[in-house]
Amino acid sequence: MLRVATFPRPDWQKRVESQGLLFHSVDGDPYWDEGAYYLFESHEIDLIERATYELDAMCLELVDHVISEGRLDELEIPEQFHDFVATSWERDERTIYGRFDLAYDGMSPPKLLEYNADTPTSLLEAAVIQWFWMNDLIDPLDDDERGKIDQFNSLHERLIEAWRTVRKELGGRVAFAALTESVEDFMTVTYLRDTAIQAGMKTLTLDIAQVGWNSRRRVFTDLREWEIELLFKLYPWEWMLREEFGRNLPDSPTRWL
Repeated sequence: MLRVATFPRPDWQKRVESQGLLFHSVDGDPYWDEGAYYLFESHEIDLIERATYELDAMCLELVDHVISEGRLDELEIPEQFHDFVATSWERDERTIYGRFDLAYDGMSPPKLLEYNADTPTSLLEAAVIQWFWMNDLIDPLDDDERGKIDQFNSLHERLIEAWRTVRKELGGRVAFAALTESVEDFMTVTYLRDTAIQAGMKTLTLDIAQVGWNSRRRVFTDLREWEIELLFKLYPWEWMLREEFGRNLPDSPTRWL
């Protein structure tokens, strides 16, 4: 693993904005930094990939243990939602994606810092923005040199594949909800929505505050009062469980992705 210094593209701001990364800087300082990149060997990528599979399995084993041993209180999940969580686990709800934050020095095995399985951002950057950056970087190289460099992820293709599975198993209409005042969250779900559209699904985007509750029908609804059957929300469960409409979650037929 090597850290390689490089020069930012002269018009990098306009380039990444055209690809959806409107939040590339924070208070004038670049969040998206093209001053360096990390060059991995394929065996290092294989090691990281194996670690993610192992960590995922360990996390699932932990969830199973917590539920079967009745230890949800220790995770500060309100008691009235314990059955809701257990039911979700037992029917193996469909997962779209999560993000592992790993520490890796190129020598020791990767170590888990955080598993953001609920509100994972950084998706647009990893799936799209760095792909176009890489192609611009290697464009001046000859064919032999270009053939040695690749992006070691297939996030875009795998997301489309995941949505095709959702469409087959659960139906073809899905709502996306986030705090739309957060540019990062809004653009993340906008990109995710695009992958669902490419998989042939019917979609809509809502601000999380626009998700309504029809007390007569006992269903969550969109702005047209249509029932929301599938919903991907980039919004923390710990907030939802403590808000006014949270008490309706166990009674709703909505499937949460």
